Amino acid sequence: MPPTGWLNDPNGLCQFEGIYHLYYQYAPDDCFGGDKYWGHYSTKDFITFKNEPVALFPDCSLDAGGAYSGSTIIKDNKMYVYYTGNVKYPGKHDYIHTGRDHNTIMVISDDGINFGEKVCLMKNDDYPDDLTLHVRDPQIIKNGDHYYMILGARTNQDVGCCLLYRSDDLVNYKLVNRIISNEPFGYMWECPDLFCLDGRLCLVCCPQGVEPMGTEYQNVHQCTVFCLDYDFRENTIRLNSQFPEMVDRGFDFYAPQTFLDEQGRRILIGWMGIPDAEYTNPTVKAGWQHALTMPRLLHMREGRLLQQPLEEMKELRRDRRDYDFWELGKGVETGLVFEACLSMESCSDMCLTIRDDVTLSYEDGLLTLDMGTSGSGRTRRSVLLEQLTDLRIFSDTTSLEIFVNDGLEVFTTRVYGDRPGMRIKGKCCGTVSVYELSGFIYE
Repeated sequence: MPPTGWLNDPNGLCQFEGIYHLYYQYAPDDCFGGDKYWGHYSTKDFITFKNEPVALFPDCSLDAGGAYSGSTIIKDNKMYVYYTGNVKYPGKHDYIHTGRDHNTIMVISDDGINFGEKVCLMKNDDYPDDLTLHVRDPQIIKNGDHYYMILGARTNQDVGCCLLYRSDDLVNYKLVNRIISNEPFGYMWECPDLFCLDGRLCLVCCPQGVEPMGTEYQNVHQCTVFCLDYDFRENTIRLNSQFPEMVDRGFDFYAPQTFLDEQGRRILIGWMGIPDAEYTNPTVKAGWQHALTMPRLLHMREGRLLQQPLEEMKELRRDRRDYDFWELGKGVETGLVFEACLSMESCSDMCLTIRDDVTLSYEDGLLTLDMGTSGSGRTRRSVLLEQLTDLRIFSDTTSLEIFVNDGLEVFTTRVYGDRPGMRIKGKCCGTVSVYELSGFIYE
């Protein structure tokens, strides 16, 4: 959570010389947004964090309207940092077709703290003519001898897509392809993240303007994952599905970013928030808003994205208590901050109260998170399951992160009820372990 002000997209995530660097969009003086900086935390273990000085400021003509989102790649013991420099001009503009610059900027750092000169790699005139001024959020991967930059974009026909550029030197980039669905899927694809995972090429991105389809795509903006077939030699591409899977089923999850750490783990961190939502966060009364998710380890299982809390999160556990479902049916006391691990021997229907009147129910194959009166406008979100086998629930003071069936589905949401306690009812049996959690340490 930010010390003050506004937090959104995680940026530039990387591990450099043993230290994890977590940058994020940050408006320290305005809890409703405003000019964006890059805030910065560092950690060696995801338990103790250091609040570093602000990394990037919107301090030149290339990014006067904000240092927007971007990424980092390591080469020759240096961090190459890419981001979008936003510029908005006064006047009668729609800021889609007129009135803004989105500059792709690179800076280099030797230590993750100090940054060199800002170099503009691409401006509006360098992007294809059929695009609007919404081209942003560069992310870099390496394949073979080449580096590839992916950018989110919006066409003049309001169709979302991604641009793919290639470089030999991390400075000069040439457009080589465009990633687009067979039929339009939203008007803008934000925050693209292209990576290889367990032998599959994945694209996580945030399509805006997608209509709901049953239990799918219920948020105002989406976060989805495509699997791709891509030949980097021939630059041919095929999306394996017109309708991608949702990365998270909750109310507050957007703009995630992944990175590969020095152990070879693909780690994801998301913004625990979402733009343009109708629901609110009462924390604005205290002068701050939003948070980042816990770090998650990614794998693929039978073509599905699997998300699990990092092993390091077990270091937070304190005071384990074990129950069977009969005991949980009578209700057990918890604090607001806990981890609960439920293993179902069988479950045909269930209603689990997590805190206040927040419930997680399972009936006729539908798992539903109901926020009751604790959601500040958040209502219900659901997912269809073939069966319910396990739940791993992390409750913090103002958040819930719920991992379902070993992480094949996840619900992330802010929550503002202050009465703890768990109980369960329904035709289900199994065991539950509840841990109190110690807090992260901030230096």
